[in-house]
Amino acid sequence: MIDIHCHGGGGFYFSNPNIENIQNAIDTHKSSGTSQLLTSLVTDTIDNLKNQITRLIPFYERGEIAGIHLEGPYLSHNRCGAHEPTLLRLPDLNEVKSLLDIGSGAIAMVTIAPELPGAIEVIKYLEKNGITAAIGHTDGDVKDAAAAIDAGASVVTHFTNAMSKLRDGKDSFAQRVFEDSRIALELIVDGVHIPFAEVLEIFEKAPGRIILISDAMSAAGKPDGDYKIGPLDVEVSQSIARLKSNGALAGSTLTLARAAENAIRAGVPKELVDHATTSAPKLLLNV
Repeated sequence: MIDIHCHGGGGFYFSNPNIENIQNAIDTHKSSGTSQLLTSLVTDTIDNLKNQITRLIPFYERGEIAGIHLEGPYLSHNRCGAHEPTLLRLPDLNEVKSLLDIGSGAIAMVTIAPELPGAIEVIKYLEKNGITAAIGHTDGDVKDAAAAIDAGASVVTHFTNAMSKLRDGKDSFAQRVFEDSRIALELIVDGVHIPFAEVLEIFEKAPGRIILISDAMSAAGKPDGDYKIGPLDVEVSQSIARLKSNGALAGSTLTLARAAENAIRAGVPKELVDHATTSAPKLLLNV
């Protein structure tokens, strides 16, 4: 199984300054059946992101990770979720290039809100250079969704979370990406981010386009308690992670194996779950 969206586990984030703690987070997921993963980094200052990327490069070069995923800082303030809003930025191509240069080929995916000024230019650049352009944490509309897909965006970050919902109607961002066969859809299947009944509906209508993800924060593989995501305080109760400040969901405590088990329990056929955890992420990342 390949997890393309995972922030940490075993009590640690992939942004941790201690190499051993990063290894612990990787091992937490690999010991549960995840054969390969992208290490996802949340919104931070550009300098901090560059330092975090640099620490992860050796793991990429040794083949312990499939690459790095930057989830931010180019996200919508209105849909920032558990990202620190004061650190969000407008996309700037030269700045993005500087992050990619630091990554030395390790950065495999970047999530961006396509309605932001400069976003479409960045999406086109990422696609042209073989980097997966993901769209998410967006307050965009149908036109923004269409423009992003036309520019080369190939996956939606945690579909229906930190964006509009399918129930918002045919003119919503969610409905537009749902109906476009050119783009894959990440799903967090924990019964909280999306109701199980809706998970089944999404699989039925877009069976080959779903990619299961953990979106795991540091508490994956650990007990309930107090944690952080970036500078923000998080409380994990009954395996559900929420910001203490406003109760917003702060990632999940899933492993990909648990996500797959949940999808099967929701009624999704096993062959579709297997495709969503193996073939679909391989195709997206071209590995």
